Amino acid sequence: MVKIQPPFHIRIADPTDRHPPPKTRGLRRCLHRSAVTLARNVLRRFAIAAPAPMVHVWHVPLRLIFAPSHRACSRAGRILPALLAGLVLLAGCGGQPPAPPKPAAPAAPAVPAYTYQIVHTWPHDRGAFTQGLIYLDGNFLETTGLNGSSSLRRVEPQTGRVLQKVGLPAEFFGEGMTVLADKIFQLTWQNQKGFIYRLDTFAPVGEFAYTGEGWGLTTDGQALILSDGTERIRFLDPATFQVTRTISVMYQGQFLQMLNELEWIKGEIWANVWQTNFVARISPADGKILGLIDFTGLLAPGDRTADTDVLNGIAYDATGDRIFVTGKNWPKLFEVRVVPR
Repeated sequence: MVKIQPPFHIRIADPTDRHPPPKTRGLRRCLHRSAVTLARNVLRRFAIAAPAPMVHVWHVPLRLIFAPSHRACSRAGRILPALLAGLVLLAGCGGQPPAPPKPAAPAAPAVPAYTYQIVHTWPHDRGAFTQGLIYLDGNFLETTGLNGSSSLRRVEPQTGRVLQKVGLPAEFFGEGMTVLADKIFQLTWQNQKGFIYRLDTFAPVGEFAYTGEGWGLTTDGQALILSDGTERIRFLDPATFQVTRTISVMYQGQFLQMLNELEWIKGEIWANVWQTNFVARISPADGKILGLIDFTGLLAPGDRTADTDVLNGIAYDATGDRIFVTGKNWPKLFEVRVVPR
């Protein structure tokens, strides 16, 4: 009989459903019940002595374990094969003791850790499901998502007032955006189509295609730099939109996925890690993580409602050397100073 010392935890993260509805407590309870039931059955099947499973359904920053969908409780079964496989592996074949552990690999070099100081707080449209953010010529350019609500907008920082706006057709879910020369390039999530606008008037001047999903977009002044929710960041020729090179982002020896909104800051790519409070500082040369910034607590609990979503949106004022961050459906946008932890 294999004995497992308490506590016995089953951790379920939720990175696949990119844009879950704000109210998910009922489904989380369903996932909880499903996981507990399966865990008990498997433990009994393999004669594993363990206390009642302690199942937590929540997001674990930078630890994307299993990937259920929020869309329907009936789909909770998608996680069960993975959970079963994990418990079978843990128990060993026929309840036999597991094989001796392999020698530990050398520890990965420590990644510099950073935190933040709030310099200034600006108003932000609570109805804006922020996808892309840029500071340019005294105003913010912002793209928002969700089918039927996606837009490109120019926003006045001092008031949060929308000065200029163009919407996307309802079949498109807007994503990240960047400016190169006098054009704005905007991604869509799953349509494999991007839109190009004049910077001054927002008049559409073209479209472009890419493979896979579109998440974040930035530029180093020469290439379009695109994230797609995986560990990959692609560099696209802005004239032909062909991929010129690709980097893979690694964190402690593993691929770091869910890279979302991007910003080019002082020769680095900064990326929101979706469903976490972290921003990764990435080397554009090889994908190496240069640092992690923890923005936990940036938006106060009193500013949150049922619709408040995740941290997302990074902008940089190169002239004033200022950094701005916000989130989806956040009522505030913050100028921050990044400092070592």
